[in-house]
Order: sequence, then C-alpha cells, then structure tokens
Amino acid sequence: MCNLYSLNKGQDAIRRAFGITHDRTGNLPPLPGIFPDQMAPVVRQRGDGRELSMMRWGFPPPPKVGTQPVTNVRNVASPYWRPWLKPEYRCLVPVSAFSEYANTKPKKTPVWFALSDERPLFTFAGIWRPWTGIRGPKRDEPVEEEHQLYSFLTTEANSVVGPVHPKAMPVLLTTEDEWRTWLEAPTEEALKLQRPLPDEMMKVVARGARRDEG
Repeated sequence: MCNLYSLNKGQDAIRRAFGITHDRTGNLPPLPGIFPDQMAPVVRQRGDGRELSMMRWGFPPPPKVGTQPVTNVRNVASPYWRPWLKPEYRCLVPVSAFSEYANTKPKKTPVWFALSDERPLFTFAGIWRPWTGIRGPKRDEPVEEEHQLYSFLTTEANSVVGPVHPKAMPVLLTTEDEWRTWLEAPTEEALKLQRPLPDEMMKVVARGARRDEG
C-alpha cells in the first residue's frame, strides 16, 4: 500500500505537463514527502479545461472499518467506491516518485520508484469526493469542516515493485491519452487502466530516506 510519494517538479512544469487551464493551488512549493492526511495537488476536468487544486489525501473509512483515512482503492466493485468512479469524481494525482517500505530489520526501509532517475512527471489514477468532518491538523477545539478528499487506485505489483511490496502498487498513468481516458471516458473503459505499469517503464531510484530530493 503506497502511503508516501513525492512531487518535486516546479509549478510551471506541472501546469505545462497536464495542460492546466485553471490553477487554484496558490504558491506550490516542491513536495518531497507527501503523507496521508496532508494536502497535495490534483488535476480535475472542469468544462473544457483542467483545474489544478489542493485536496487532502485519504477518503473517510467505510462504516465500522477503523478511523484511519483510506488512501488506496483496490476493489473497484465495492459499493463504497462505485459512486466516486464516475467521470466527474475522477482525478489525476501528479507524482515524481513513490515509495514502498522494504521489510528490513530493525526498521523498514523506504524504497523509491520513478519512471527514470530524472523523475519525469506521471500520475496516479485518482478519485475525489466532498466530505464534512474533522480532518487535518490537530486543534484544541476541533470542528467539522467541508473537505475535498482524494485517494487512488492500486493493482497487482509488477516485477520492479514486487520484491519490495508484493501485494500491490499504484495505478500509474504516463501519457496524455491515458490522462484523458481517466478523466473523461465511461467508467468501464477508464477502469481498463487499472493494471501494473510494464517493468521496463520504471526503476528503483533511491533507498533509505522518507523524502525524495531527486
């Protein structure tokens, strides 16, 4: 389960890569370590253009399934996820690298994966939803607020990720055709993208740190 990724590219590069027509992120700094419940940028289709905006990572858990945010989606047939797989709730999550933890002793080791050492931009296949509740920074007097939350799809691990995390890997989208399909296509067609990236298209780029500064 991917619970750590990075976005190290500048704001202009992100806007150009994804054809952003509306940027609502403000001043976006590099994000070398993005963890669950933090804010990060996502891309949504808005009319004829694409919007870049900030959302919080992690859906609310299903009833009676703990309290932690749900960061990854595997079972897209579940009634819990189906309403958010419509085109209007799909999004792209911009990424330069993602991490899985190798089961080493005495503590687990972060291993970073990217398309190449240069960390070109790609995306996770994401979904988002509005939600009212208590999330984010701890406060002395927490109050319910309206949030926009995102999560992203996973699939079976390929042979690059599998030796570190055999159970699953995120769904990686790397081309404009895939980005357009995920944002705009009917659900059945879009879900054909839920497959592991071919081994030759990615590599291990770093080990040991919880931030990817590459």
